[in-house]
Amino acid sequence: MDSSTFASRKSWSDRIFDIIIYFVVTFVVVVTVYPFLNVLAISLNDSIDSVRGGITIIPRKFTWDNYVKIFSFSGLITGFKISALRTILGTLLGLLTASMLAFTIARVDFQGRKFVSTFLALTMYVSGGLIPTYMLMRDLHLMNTFAVYILPGAVSAFNVFVIRSFIDGIPYALQESAKLDGANDFTIYWRVILPLAKPALATIALFLAVGQWNAWFDTYLYNGSNEALTTLQFELMKVLQSTTTGNGGDYRSKIVSAATNQVSPESIKMAITIVVTVPILIVYPFLQNYFVKGMTLGAVKS
Repeated sequence: MDSSTFASRKSWSDRIFDIIIYFVVTFVVVVTVYPFLNVLAISLNDSIDSVRGGITIIPRKFTWDNYVKIFSFSGLITGFKISALRTILGTLLGLLTASMLAFTIARVDFQGRKFVSTFLALTMYVSGGLIPTYMLMRDLHLMNTFAVYILPGAVSAFNVFVIRSFIDGIPYALQESAKLDGANDFTIYWRVILPLAKPALATIALFLAVGQWNAWFDTYLYNGSNEALTTLQFELMKVLQSTTTGNGGDYRSKIVSAATNQVSPESIKMAITIVVTVPILIVYPFLQNYFVKGMTLGAVKS
C-alpha cells in the first residue's frame, strides 16, 4: 500500500488532528525563532534607525558598524579566546574522565562498581554549597588561574551514568572477544567501547560544551578581577548590567562613548548577544543525529 492510498483513506478526524499538529508546530517554531531573528535584525540595523523601533526580522538600514564597535572592546576579544579555550579543553577532559569512569563501573568483573555508583549518585543530591566550594578553590590555589574553569567540573555523575547506560547496552561478548585477541583494558576502552559509544559521547559533548561556553559565574567568583582570564559571557553580563542599571565601570564609559559615535547601547547589546549565541548554533547541527540517539538511549530494552 503506497502513501497516496493511505492518505486517501484518512478519516476527517485524522485530517483535523494533522492540521492541529501542523498549527501547533508552526506556532512553536515562530515563537522560538522570532526572538533570535529580531535580535539579529537589530544588531545588523543602523543604531539611530533602531531607536525608532518597529524592526521585526529584517534590518531597515543594514550595517556592520555595531559589530565593528564591539570587537574594538579588548575585553570581548580576550573573553572570546578564553571561552573558546575553556570550552574545548573542558569538553575533552569531561568526556575523557566520564567515559573512563563509566567504562570502569560498567564492567561486570569490577568488584566495587556498586559502591562507586552509589557514591556518584549521592553527589547528584548533596552539594557542598557555595561558600565551602569557594574556600576549597582558595585552599587549592585555583583562584586567578585558568584551571578553575576546567578541574572542578572534570567529573560529572550525570554524564557518567548516561555513558554507562549506553555501555551496558553493548554486548559484553565484544570485550571478551577482544581479550582473547590479546587486547588489554585500555585497548578495549579506546578501540572497542569509544567507537560504539559515539551517540552517548556526542550528547555529553554537547552538554559540556554548552555549559562551558555559557558559564560566567565562576569567572565572577574566582577571576573577576583578572582581565586576562575573563570570559565572553562575563563580558556580556557586564555590558547588560551597565546598560540596565547604569553600573559597569569601564564598560559604561565605552558604551557612552559608542553612543556619542552614533552606536546605541541597545544595538551593542544585541550584537554581543549574537556573537555569544552563534558558535553553539553552528556546532549543534553536526551533533544533531548523535544527540537524538544519545537522548533516547536506554528508552527501549531488548
